Amino acid sequence: MTDLTSLGRMVMVFGLVLLVAGGLMTALGRGIRLPGDILVRRDTYVIYLPIATSIMLSVVLTLLLSLFFRR
Repeated sequence: MTDLTSLGRMVMVFGLVLLVAGGLMTALGRGIRLPGDILVRRDTYVIYLPIATSIMLSVVLTLLLSLFFRR
């Protein structure tokens, strides 16, 4: 049951992080855009590839989760 307890805590932390990120994006009116993100606008479509934002978010989440689940 210990494994399920830690899994449950991890799911709650992910949910909280998503809730905060969604609230910030709603309040700011747009997502976070870094210089490495790609935005292509044409007449009929828009393509947004958040490459730098994804890398930054991955590094931050890795550091936070490694601090939370250090044994």
